[in-house]
Amino acid sequence: MDIRVGDRLQMKKKHPCGSFEFVVLRAGMDFKIQCTGCGRVVELPRSKCEKNIKKLFPLPREEGPQGGS
Repeated sequence: MDIRVGDRLQMKKKHPCGSFEFVVLRAGMDFKIQCTGCGRVVELPRSKCEKNIKKLFPLPREEGPQGGS
C-alpha cells in the first residue's frame, strides 16, 4: 500500500473523540498519524496501521515537468 505524508486515512475503528479520519505525518516502518477531530498524534507500527485502514484519500501528486523541448 502506497501511503505518503499528507494522505488522509479513514480507519475501521474510531478514535475515542469519535473521529474516523487521520492525517499521515510520518510514513516508514511506523506511521505517525494525527486525528482530524481532536489533533492527538498517534504512532502505530506499519502492519497494525495498514490492517486498520478502511479508505485512503491520497493527496494529488505532481508527476514532474509536463512536455518539454
